[in-house]
Amino acid sequence: MALTDLCADCAVRDRSLCGSLDNSELRALNALSQRRDVKRGQVVAWAGDEAVICGNLLDGVLKLVATTTDGREQIVGLLYAADFFGKPYAGETDFDIVALTDAELCVFPRPAFERVLDDHQRMERLLLQRTLDSLTEARERILVLARKSAAEKVAGYLIDMAVRAGEKGCRANAEGPMTFDLPLTRGQIADVLGMTIETVSRQLTKLKADGIIALPGARAVTISDRAALAARAEAA
Repeated sequence: MALTDLCADCAVRDRSLCGSLDNSELRALNALSQRRDVKRGQVVAWAGDEAVICGNLLDGVLKLVATTTDGREQIVGLLYAADFFGKPYAGETDFDIVALTDAELCVFPRPAFERVLDDHQRMERLLLQRTLDSLTEARERILVLARKSAAEKVAGYLIDMAVRAGEKGCRANAEGPMTFDLPLTRGQIADVLGMTIETVSRQLTKLKADGIIALPGARAVTISDRAALAARAEAA
């Protein structure tokens, strides 16, 4: 197969693990990859089950969920387009992996992917770097939950979502207001940020009243003043 045919229609290739791979590494991955569509609410992997797959998230949002002893669910992480999911060299899956929206996956059987890593040490190092980056993000999230105010948490979340929306966001010009859809409901935002849904709603209403954002739809957000929102995220 010609290299130009490999992963040619992948929208996240430049941002995913694959974006830093050379031709031989791409061919090795392409030989074992499979596209898979999942519907919102569908479980990709259950915690405690054998870790049989891993891969790249091409589109949509996945959530990592821990279940407490009394049956309550806690979102402990979110995965977006271009993120890697699964744990090579792990016996079991640590958390439920659930589609928060309709999603498209590029799936690799874990044992076969591990063999590719063994044969391509550069790819293994790249995956390690992405794993360390994810660990850093998790530590930053702990800081947010422990030390930041409700206003700072919500403003920071909106800034993060605007960055992730990227080209999918709508704006009249490069410097104008940006409108995008939030991937989470207010209840899910509250879960992720360690707040109540009422507190999230109050903070969004305050940002709207201050002219920093607009709320044109159930999940749609328009950032009218990005500088003010960024300032609010750093100091309430």
